Amino acid sequence: MLSRPDVAVVGAGPVGLAIAWRCAARGLRVAVHDPAPGSGASHVAAGMLAPVAEAYFGEHELTRLLAASAARWPAFAAELTAAAGVDVGYRTEGTLMVGLTADDLAEARRLWAYQQGLGLPVTPLRPSALRDREPALAPRVRGGALAATDHQVDPRRLVPALRTAAERAGATLVPAAVRRLSDVDARVTVVAAGCGAAALTGLPVRPVKGQVLRLRAPGGGAPGFRHVIRGYADGEHVYLVPRDGGEVVVGATVEERADTDVSAGAVLRLLRAAVDLLPELAEYDLVETLAGLRPGTPDNAPILGPLPGRPGVLAATGHHRHGIVLTPLTADLIAELVVTGTADPLLAPFAPDRFAPAATADPAGTDADGRSGAFAPEEEHTWN
Repeated sequence: MLSRPDVAVVGAGPVGLAIAWRCAARGLRVAVHDPAPGSGASHVAAGMLAPVAEAYFGEHELTRLLAASAARWPAFAAELTAAAGVDVGYRTEGTLMVGLTADDLAEARRLWAYQQGLGLPVTPLRPSALRDREPALAPRVRGGALAATDHQVDPRRLVPALRTAAERAGATLVPAAVRRLSDVDARVTVVAAGCGAAALTGLPVRPVKGQVLRLRAPGGGAPGFRHVIRGYADGEHVYLVPRDGGEVVVGATVEERADTDVSAGAVLRLLRAAVDLLPELAEYDLVETLAGLRPGTPDNAPILGPLPGRPGVLAATGHHRHGIVLTPLTADLIAELVVTGTADPLLAPFAPDRFAPAATADPAGTDADGRSGAFAPEEEHTWN
């Protein structure tokens, strides 16, 4: 019979599995609860690692977190590849940010100026320099910039690799849904359940719908471009992510809705913008249309750390658009918090108590043994 885990992770997306891997690698007994690992937002995600292109006005602390996590990705990808024995599709060609019309370029330049003001590596490029890098770009593109440190990974390779690494390190998968935190028996419980964290914790995590398309290059060859391309096309924002196997991910809508239906209008807008920037995409096969639900928060930033009044329950949720890029740092910081009880200063702006009193206890009740937290102080892995 399996002994009581040191750590129970609720949710087997990239964040939850990476936390499980890091904790198991430190010698902790880890159980991961999820009836369908990797079936949430990560299955839809494009996998852009974009601390520069995703640096938006007024999100200074979040940008700092994104940059810190992106800096860990090269070593993280190499370590994961070695641990799991599979390639996770990590690519480093960089990202081109482009504007199709004069108005598009003016809007983009305003954001680039802000990003440069933060000291982020944004290199403006003339249209000729853009096409030197990507000849397939439309002649109409008015200008752009290079974010050389914005890379990509394939989430559909990443999640199975993380599961393999976690299980090889000793973590156990429990293929069942968690309806109440009081049903989880562990010394520490980490809630990495994406949009499901709201019902479990009372945290203000809401679903933000995103519709995405997947295309495939004719004849199964590689796409005719190498960089991730993020662009404005007649006011429509679109990204294009090339994969080694010929796939191109096109996305994404941002909708305050909780359904996962795909609309004809969204497909039309995304395809029109994509083809306006890269005309050859009109000849690609449309192989998949789907929608997913990002776990959004009121300030667009993740929720990381102990729940108020529940020091044995940690949140690792609310990553919104940034779950893939934030996976390495979230895993390292949460694992360190589990082991030492000391929160890294990077976590302070993202603590759950910034939304207090939203999350003060398990909405469904207390733990089975009557305690308000999952920690047993007399046991080995306790808070300092």
